[in-house]
Amino acid sequence: MSMLQKIDPKVIQENAIKLIGEEWMLIAAGNADRFNMMTASWGMMGFLWNKPVVTVFVRPQRYTFEFMENNAYFTLDFLGKENRKALNVCGSISGRCANKIEKSGLIPGFTLLGNPFFEEARLVLECKKIYADWLKEDAFWEKTPITESYPEKDFHKIYVGEIVNAWMKK
Repeated sequence: MSMLQKIDPKVIQENAIKLIGEEWMLIAAGNADRFNMMTASWGMMGFLWNKPVVTVFVRPQRYTFEFMENNAYFTLDFLGKENRKALNVCGSISGRCANKIEKSGLIPGFTLLGNPFFEEARLVLECKKIYADWLKEDAFWEKTPITESYPEKDFHKIYVGEIVNAWMKK
């Protein structure tokens, strides 16, 4: 993590809506022996249960889903818009079928806790899962998201992670 400097999550001053919705992020989970990552543009950052947290959403058919289910930690990597090509690769190719590292050109690293991150990231959040549950059809007050985003009823699983470490490019 030579190019990254450890920071307190409270000093992140970027607009989370722009950071996640416009810049996008990689959700990565696993370990040095086996990991996967996926591009995501849905998520939240805030404060819950007296902790700095993130919330991410992963569909069950995504290969990253099994890594999220089987690991206590995950990372969020913000690569910047200049790495859009790599983000597109990681969002359109399954790690079940292809080597995303090779195709994206990203350089993986591992935190002291053993979680994957990417050297190209300008911001890395290492998160410990503290809550997970499925979006439920009967919990939607507004039905438009169901028809627009879930015609197959393949609802996302929600993961809330405590930000236990954060690093920003020097």
